[in-house]
Amino acid sequence: MVFGIMSVQKTEKPTNHKPSAGKVIYIIGPRRLQNELIASCLKRETGAKCIIAEDINHILENDSKYHDRSNLVLLDCQGKDSKTLLTTLKAYVEKKQFRNYIVLFDVRPDLGIEKKCMSEGIQGVFYEQDSLDIFLKGVQAVYNGELWISRKIMTNCILEGKDKDKASKSSSTNLTQREIEVLARIAVGATNDEIADKLCISSHTVKTHLYNIFKKINVPNRLQAALWAAKNL
Repeated sequence: MVFGIMSVQKTEKPTNHKPSAGKVIYIIGPRRLQNELIASCLKRETGAKCIIAEDINHILENDSKYHDRSNLVLLDCQGKDSKTLLTTLKAYVEKKQFRNYIVLFDVRPDLGIEKKCMSEGIQGVFYEQDSLDIFLKGVQAVYNGELWISRKIMTNCILEGKDKDKASKSSSTNLTQREIEVLARIAVGATNDEIADKLCISSHTVKTHLYNIFKKINVPNRLQAALWAAKNL
């Protein structure tokens, strides 16, 4: 995904991309000019505070300021091979104390790292050829607690998950009835808004249930939760 000056200026302003107020977006990568353009665009379109840093460890130093919210971490992957990217990602995931959403952008389609990254808690992947509008829609989806991963990759992960040994079903007894209802809808691909509408609860309550569910069944994201549900519910 290439953000040139002219492409940003000429893009029509998308609608309905704004996340909740007070969000923070970290943009991590060495390309200062491009990332400043991305930050400017995201701030204009979403209203979020944007922080640019070359090193992902910079986030750890600032997390304490924003520990009461789920923020977005955008990792610039241009020029990175799969080994370097996975090493960087694992190092951050092991250290992070707060529930930030991690998204990769400018990923080469031929790297084939999506499944490994999802196992580390990645919430979304944007490729080099993705447009600005797709990027903004994806950012909103992640802020809503959804995954931004291709349907083909998610399907492959689910099919592979069915072939693995089943986890102990005793863990499901730790879930409340409402959490089981939410998890069952996650397993069939429902969005947070669809779950909220079906269960007559707020989207915020759905997010709280998801956070508790992920902790109880020890998974990093919706896909892993869906796999767990398929095996254990």
